Amino acid sequence: MKKRILSIILTAGILTTSVLAFTGCGNSAGASSGGSSSSSSSKDSADKNKSSEDTAGKTDKVTITNVSYDPTRELYAAYNEAFKTHWKEQTGQDVEITQSHGGSGKQALEVANGLEADVVTLALEGDVNAVRDAGLIEDGWVKEFDKDSAPYTSTIVFLVRKGNPKNIKDWDDLVKDGVGIITPNPKTSGGARWNYLAAWAYADKLYNGDESKIQEFIKKLFQNVLVLDSGARGATTTFVENGQGDVLIAWENEAFLSIKDYPDDYEIITPSISILAQPSVAIVDEVVDKRGTREVATEYLNYLYSDEAQKIAGDNYYRPSNEKILKEYSDVFNLDINLVTIDDFGGWDKAQEKHFADGGIFDRIYEE
Repeated sequence: MKKRILSIILTAGILTTSVLAFTGCGNSAGASSGGSSSSSSSKDSADKNKSSEDTAGKTDKVTITNVSYDPTRELYAAYNEAFKTHWKEQTGQDVEITQSHGGSGKQALEVANGLEADVVTLALEGDVNAVRDAGLIEDGWVKEFDKDSAPYTSTIVFLVRKGNPKNIKDWDDLVKDGVGIITPNPKTSGGARWNYLAAWAYADKLYNGDESKIQEFIKKLFQNVLVLDSGARGATTTFVENGQGDVLIAWENEAFLSIKDYPDDYEIITPSISILAQPSVAIVDEVVDKRGTREVATEYLNYLYSDEAQKIAGDNYYRPSNEKILKEYSDVFNLDINLVTIDDFGGWDKAQEKHFADGGIFDRIYEE
């Protein structure tokens, strides 16, 4: 019965996301709030491109769509403006960028089911692979851009209320009686899967690889979860704005944004073990070839590695992949944190199959 209810909730969430997710990059307030829809259909975009052709056969304006995940709203609101200037200076052409945000797993499902995106900038490699498996992205995409197509990284931390009243210091404090946890749902949120794997890595070390004890640890953790939101931004809203729970398991950048907005109300706790979270970017090959946008889409992702874009990432509390620029933010980030990687789980395909696929460990734990 719980799985049926969860399925109904997730289906409703996906339909709601489809209606509400699009926000035009020119409207930063809308992008930040996930508010009103401002996107046109890909057909309208293609017609707009075609209608503005000049005598040389090149359009005066090109439009692309970036389907991303929840916590990148502020990052891409800033980056898109920088890229518009860059593309104009490089080509003389205007570019319009439409943004879509939601839980990463749901966003991948939307694209796989027909939402036309020129590029995807999702929470993890596994979600891009879901789009690949739908036949929209070519094999080998992960090597198309530097750093395994992860131009910025993050990690997982705890956000607690000021003074840390439950004295939460590490993962083992989260399984204690009376601790209320807020985290998104690993079935729909990429950030939630990073949360889960970071907790698993801690328990793996604690119990020397004894999987029965590790699973019991994860089960206790989820027994303390008060709300499973569909995405990371929704979980932040539940904890920060709605006041639920004692601790939010969060993307590092989400935690920093909360501190920025409410400096007197929250603090960040860095656990002893976390995970190198690598949000992935990819060109949606089938779409760009159909729409004739491969050149601008490629440069849109490639420019994320520029010094300008790397600093925009750092300013929005993502860790730049450029090590030199990352060091410029050493006063912001804990660069000595002990991080496992997805390779410790055999890569995303294996991690997805074992932990998050239907009937996987998370489903069995949550059902219990």
